[in-house]
Amino acid sequence: MNSETDVLPDFQTFKKLPHAVSLLGMSGVGKTVLSSGLRRHSNWFHFSADYRIGTAYLAEHIVDNIKYKIMNMQDPFVADLLRSDSIYISHNITVENLDPVSTFLGMFGDQKFRGLDKSTFIDRQDLYRNGEIASMLDVMRFIDKAWRIYRCQNFINDASGSLCEVVDPNNQNDAVLSSLTKDTLILYLRADDVYENKLLQRAQSHPKPLYYHSDFITPRLSNMPGDGAGVNPIDFARPLFPELLEFRKPRYQKIANDFGFTMDVNDLFDDGFGNNTDIDSDVFLEKIYHTMEHSISASPNGAENAKKYIQACKNRQCRHGQV
Repeated sequence: MNSETDVLPDFQTFKKLPHAVSLLGMSGVGKTVLSSGLRRHSNWFHFSADYRIGTAYLAEHIVDNIKYKIMNMQDPFVADLLRSDSIYISHNITVENLDPVSTFLGMFGDQKFRGLDKSTFIDRQDLYRNGEIASMLDVMRFIDKAWRIYRCQNFINDASGSLCEVVDPNNQNDAVLSSLTKDTLILYLRADDVYENKLLQRAQSHPKPLYYHSDFITPRLSNMPGDGAGVNPIDFARPLFPELLEFRKPRYQKIANDFGFTMDVNDLFDDGFGNNTDIDSDVFLEKIYHTMEHSISASPNGAENAKKYIQACKNRQCRHGQV
């Protein structure tokens, strides 16, 4: 079995490499908190998957949906302005405000409760899935663009919580996973039972639209009315989250075991709840380094994944003319 010294350089050398990390984990586990903190305090480039999905792959659909709603308000004044191109409709998606993406994705249920009928709900799930896949295939290009334009040496991919559902964890040749592992370190932020309970409480009090793998959602829609009549979207979505969490956990872990590494949230944030937003680059990289050391000593996959990542960093140095 490989030793850490056979695979990893010393930490000071490791720290100076141009890094690119893809975060994996449930929505609310701290991916965006960490990414935003590194952007603000350490000049990491923050690539937000949901921002990319919304602005590049769902933007037209989002705006078209807004226009459709306006045209069906039975307000001829506004409708005439829109029809004559006298007013301009746009979204205002930012990394901090992803509500247009969330509201477009929507929830299944009765239209009078702002729900979506089954056909529309499934169509939007598919649109989101395609956008998420495309956004992850964009990562390598954005790593180089972040350096070329902004001189950001380090890059963090704030992936969607549903990444584990749009890839095949059992396929070593999965296009998205192959692309991500070619240039980034996949890091699964694993929640313990206490943190999971926090996620469950938040999902109960504030259910939100989510992407669901077809194997998960199809059986749960099978006995529902096609038009969603009588179904409160919140009541439909609320009990799904605990089941979704259990559905995703083995998929996350499989990806981490085969393609990357696992870091417990409690080892990342001081209080284990993502409240410490001041994790700087050196601290984060030190935590990654120790995670890799442990994985290398624990499994052959860990050593292979570490070797692949170090080589990716060196390749990036060459592309950026840093050697």
